[in-house]
Amino acid sequence: MRKKLFEGRDKGKSRAASVQTVRNSPYSAFYDTLPLGGNEQEMFDNLREAVPIIDAAIDKILRLVGGIEVKCRNTEGKKILDELFKTVKVGASSTGIDAFIYQYLDRLLTWGTAVCEIVPYKSGRIAALYCADNRDLEIQRGKNPLDINICTRKGGELIPLPHPERICLTALNPMPGEIKGCSILKCLPFVSSVLLKIYSCIGTNWERAGNIRYAVTYKPPGGIIESALSGSDTLSQISEEWSKAMSGGEDVRDFIAVGDVEIKVIGADNLILDSEIPARQMLEQIVAKMGIPPFMLGLSWSSTERMSQQQADILTSELESYRKLITPVIEKICRAELRAEGIYDSPEVVWSDISLQDEVEQAKAMLYRAQAKQKAD
Repeated sequence: MRKKLFEGRDKGKSRAASVQTVRNSPYSAFYDTLPLGGNEQEMFDNLREAVPIIDAAIDKILRLVGGIEVKCRNTEGKKILDELFKTVKVGASSTGIDAFIYQYLDRLLTWGTAVCEIVPYKSGRIAALYCADNRDLEIQRGKNPLDINICTRKGGELIPLPHPERICLTALNPMPGEIKGCSILKCLPFVSSVLLKIYSCIGTNWERAGNIRYAVTYKPPGGIIESALSGSDTLSQISEEWSKAMSGGEDVRDFIAVGDVEIKVIGADNLILDSEIPARQMLEQIVAKMGIPPFMLGLSWSSTERMSQQQADILTSELESYRKLITPVIEKICRAELRAEGIYDSPEVVWSDISLQDEVEQAKAMLYRAQAKQKAD
């Protein structure tokens, strides 16, 4: 019964014809199965942890995507979906559709591919939404390149999931013929490695030059013989007094020596390389890839008001594209919940406005149209 609820929409649909342009090879079995996770996924996770501005940019995108509400012609269906959005369990510790969107989009941007499972009650109603770890899953191509089977491994054996109709998979900008998507961080490992080298060198240089070290040189008077006879005792006394002076803690102590004693700071004559320009060049590449205006990440680069408005418009288009990727998943969740209640409707997902600036621009446009219409009349 539950299977019919999820698959009822496919009744009457004809199957797609076979694809002619697919690669045919006797070794296709070796590349028809591929893991969703792997070293690349761990690299992207480590990249977010190592470069804070990348993690901050993704968090900004997740928060700016906004919330949703659903429109439904059936009044009872609208109430059911509103209750689902408030109370649905997401994973083990979160509740609500907003938490699901945050987790799902976070995995989609970071890994390039996101997978979630609709977990139903026995009645068919949705009990929870589970965002899967890609490392636990593998994808197997079907006989038709338009079909895929999502599998798990148990004891080395590849086992297809028993209820594939409950699975939602989204790929971000997949290459032609590929199933997996491309992470938003795809082009950043090299740039980030250069940036981390710069920061590492800054830290090393400050450890060397910031923690000041002194060179104390004693030039004894007289000739070589006198220096050899008295130099050892004098050097030990100077060394002892210098150690006392430098280990005084918060108490300031004077260092007094007799003779020609010269004190210099080691490395004071060497200048630390200016890292502002190369670090900014790397940050510019990261910001350009993430699509976030620099001022939203705390980067005080010179920018006019017009430039900021254009950057905001570009960000709006980026967010709209992410919304379009998630909307089919949310619609599938809504249809599954309504069918479990015997309601066959096509709910519409409506996203909230991205920013107050958009509302102001829309209000200005409405005002200008009203003024133009008034003058025309």
